[in-house]
Amino acid sequence: MKRSMLAAAIAMAASSTVMAETNAELKAEIADLREQLNAVADMVESKESAHSGVSLGGYGEIHLNLNNGTDNEIDYHRFVLFLGKEFNDTTRFFAELELEHSLAGDGKPGEVELEQAFIEHDLNANNSVKMGMFLMPVGLLNETHEPDTFYGVERNNVEKNIIPTTWWEGGVMLTSRLAPGLAVDVAMHSGLSTSDGTIRKGRKKVAEAPANKAAYTARIRYTAIAGLELGATLQRQDDMLQGAGTEEVNGTLVEAHAAYQKDGFGLRALYASWSLSDAVEDQGLAKGEGATSQKGLYIEPSYRVGDVGAFYRYSRWDNQADADLGTDYTQQDVGVNYWLSETVALKADYFRQNKDGDLNATGYNLGLGYSF
Repeated sequence: MKRSMLAAAIAMAASSTVMAETNAELKAEIADLREQLNAVADMVESKESAHSGVSLGGYGEIHLNLNNGTDNEIDYHRFVLFLGKEFNDTTRFFAELELEHSLAGDGKPGEVELEQAFIEHDLNANNSVKMGMFLMPVGLLNETHEPDTFYGVERNNVEKNIIPTTWWEGGVMLTSRLAPGLAVDVAMHSGLSTSDGTIRKGRKKVAEAPANKAAYTARIRYTAIAGLELGATLQRQDDMLQGAGTEEVNGTLVEAHAAYQKDGFGLRALYASWSLSDAVEDQGLAKGEGATSQKGLYIEPSYRVGDVGAFYRYSRWDNQADADLGTDYTQQDVGVNYWLSETVALKADYFRQNKDGDLNATGYNLGLGYSF
């Protein structure tokens, strides 16, 4: 009997020892597992933090141009990606990367372009600054040119040839909100570089661009009334030859626009002009003749019912307006947009273009545009 009790006691003691050792090992394993789980959680949290505030967007458009008297063409005109990053409540990054005409490279029709890449920092509640490469604050399309936001397959010729959309430079820009709906932008930046006053070809796109002379831009914009935007821009360039000529060619751009949207009715109107010094003609290049004055205007009424909108546009422009060279263009466009969704639009239009009063071209355009 005593032997049995002693044996039972020894067995219980041994079992307790084994259980204690087992519990200790289990606790150690649990502690180790907890550390691993905490490490995984920290890693996940770190990655979430690193990717928080990142945004992705973009737009694209494909065009079919049926021009009477010339070859017809289909073109995936633009494929664009936006990338943004919120670093904190006051500092953010934005970039825009574009592929034009589907193919880029030697002998290909397109280009890969970095159109924007800037840091924006809020100085206070009403003032912010952009630093880097940004779109010029001028006109209606240069900063907002997603294809679902405007009528017509192609961008209008005035903002293309006079302003010239799309136009970006490198520099710094201060934005001040003076009152609700009233803002002013002031920028110092790189400028155009053109030997004959050709505005559109003067864009160097901040690609190893000459920077011997700076340019300055100021814009005021009023949006306090719902559906209404009024804006005006003044730009000054000290030398559009960037120091490469025997004389400096200074240039001044003046632009004013109005846009109004009420229910289905819309109206856009814009005027833009360049004044260049006489030295542009002294370079002896054909396109420089009459280039001291370059100007254009357009007016565009539209009406939208549900997903369908129709427009008419009258435009006139001349890049050599200071000479009688037959370079005065007028164009009338009429067409429709059909929105498959608010940011996806099918487009169709007809245009009739005159040059110095004589018929120059007619044609039809079909397009599809989207943004996200």
